Amino acid sequence: MALLSFERKYRVRGGTLVGGDLFDFWVGPFYVGFFGVAAAFFTILGTALIIFGASLGPTWNIWLISINPPDVKYGLAFAPLAEGGLWQVITFCAIGAFVSWALREVEICRKLGMGYHVPFAFAFAILAYVTLVVFRPILLGAWGHGFPYGIFSHLQWVSNVGYQYLQFHYNPAHMIAITFFFATTLALSLHGGLILSATNPGRGEQVKTPEHENSYFRDTIGYSIGTLGVHRLGLFLALSAVFWSAVCIIISGPVWTQGWAEWWNWWLNWSYWANPATAPQT
Repeated sequence: MALLSFERKYRVRGGTLVGGDLFDFWVGPFYVGFFGVAAAFFTILGTALIIFGASLGPTWNIWLISINPPDVKYGLAFAPLAEGGLWQVITFCAIGAFVSWALREVEICRKLGMGYHVPFAFAFAILAYVTLVVFRPILLGAWGHGFPYGIFSHLQWVSNVGYQYLQFHYNPAHMIAITFFFATTLALSLHGGLILSATNPGRGEQVKTPEHENSYFRDTIGYSIGTLGVHRLGLFLALSAVFWSAVCIIISGPVWTQGWAEWWNWWLNWSYWANPATAPQT
């Protein structure tokens, strides 16, 4: 469908959640709406505060700039701007921008008469971020447990949190999340490879149809989930990966404080292993 003919179907009034016709406008081909304005406001303000925080020093090296959360001594209270207050305000701006963008997507879905799959999926990414900078710090009792906004400092935070629990790979929720991440890449690679194979035939050959695609997977793995099913599967795998990622970090500290390798001692403590006398005799 040509872009101009698409815009005639797209540029319809209504569907707004806030503001009615007052915010029902476009900038070029982009719908704005109230939440578009809100997302732009929070984004500009948050970015300006990051630049301001960088100006406080000690470096302008983009790899080393870091906006750090407050010290844990401040608990869940507001901290001075130069001692973590900037991090708190920037976090508020980030959440405001992300949520506003998701609600803007909802308005676009309402205009187009679509389902809410896109904003629903984006909400999982927002959940993962809020889990790291809001839910987990609240459960641990201090904003200082959030991650810093910087490139190297963020990577160091991830490494340090992993070593706090000796070996994070033993976290069972982490295992599930990684399994879903790899399954997502596998599904997308299979799907993407199949689509390219079907729509880019050799010279002189015709473009293949979904029947060819279904036949390929029936012949290779014995089953084809179908053109709609593969997208549902991809969405499920991706959202599951994000969900279990949030679970793996929120239980690290608020629920489990020891090394994750020790969590698996429950297996050794089963009566079957711990007391051989209770094992079935052969």
